[in-house]
Amino acid sequence: MPTSYDIPEVLDRREGPYGEVVLRRHGELLQIIANGCFLMDTSDGRSERMLVDAALDALDDRPAPHVLIGGLGVGFSLAHAAANPRWGRITVVEREPAIVDWHRAGPLSALSAEALTDPRTNILETDLVGFVNETCATFDALCLDIDNGPDWTVTEGNGGLYARAGLTSCARVLKPGGVLAVWSAQPSAEFEGSLSNAGFQQVRTEEIPVARGVPDVVHLAVRPG
Repeated sequence: MPTSYDIPEVLDRREGPYGEVVLRRHGELLQIIANGCFLMDTSDGRSERMLVDAALDALDDRPAPHVLIGGLGVGFSLAHAAANPRWGRITVVEREPAIVDWHRAGPLSALSAEALTDPRTNILETDLVGFVNETCATFDALCLDIDNGPDWTVTEGNGGLYARAGLTSCARVLKPGGVLAVWSAQPSAEFEGSLSNAGFQQVRTEEIPVARGVPDVVHLAVRPG
C-alpha cells in the first residue's frame, strides 16, 4: 500500500473531450484524475461491486437481464458483472476515450481484460447523459457510477443526469420493473426525494462503510410496471 512519502507516477496524461484526464500509479494503486480532481482508484471496489449486485438482487427473476453500466472507471463494476453468468448482456457507456484505451491496451487491462473479451460485453464511447436521452434501446438495470454522485459532480453537465429530466430519461430506457442503481460518495436524502418525484418506486439506500469519513452508498429505485 502507498506510504506517506510515495510520490504518484503519471502514466498517461491526455486532453479529452471534457478536459484533462490523468492515469497515475501511487504505490500499488492506479488512480484516475479528471481536471485535477481525484475520481477513483483501485484500492477497494466493494461499493462498485455492490452497485451491480444490488441492482441484480432488486430485479425479478426475469431471464438474462441486460444491464447498462454508466462509467467504466477502473473497471470494478464491469469485471464484477461479467463474472456473474446471470447477466445476459452488459453494455458500458464511457465518454473518455483515454479510459477505454487504458483498459484495452494499458495498465487497467489487468482488471478488465477478461470482461472485455466476454461476448456479452459491449463498450460504447459516448456521453451517458446524451445516450439515455436519445437511445431507443431498453435495459433491465441501469448501474450508474458517474462523477462522485448526485451531490458532487466534477464535470460540467453531469449534474443533469441526477435532475428531474435526467431521471425521466433513465426511467424511459428502463423496462417495466427495471432497476436504477446510482453510486454516490455520500448519502443524499434530497436525491431519494428526486427519485420518488420522478415516479420511481421502492426507493432505498444501501451504505458501504469506508475507513474514514461518510460511507459510500448505492441509491436504488424501481420503475413501475
